[in-house]
Amino acid sequence: MSKKTERVVALPAGLLPLLSKPQFETYYGVSDWQVTKWIAAGMPFEPFAGRQKRFDLTVIRPWMAENDPAFADESLVTASA
Repeated sequence: MSKKTERVVALPAGLLPLLSKPQFETYYGVSDWQVTKWIAAGMPFEPFAGRQKRFDLTVIRPWMAENDPAFADESLVTASA
């Protein structure tokens, strides 16, 4: 029987998964407090089961460009991650 890691299927082109809050924090290299501050400032998110939130990077990138230019440049994100 194949291992679980061998059964992973790549997502179709252009499809990105929604990130959980801890995944989003890791992606941008910021703290929980910073993400909470961005949410209070109007950063878009998708409600999830219970009180959880999920983050769609395709929606958040334009918001970041307008509201927090320090994180708008993708090269900065990938360099710090």
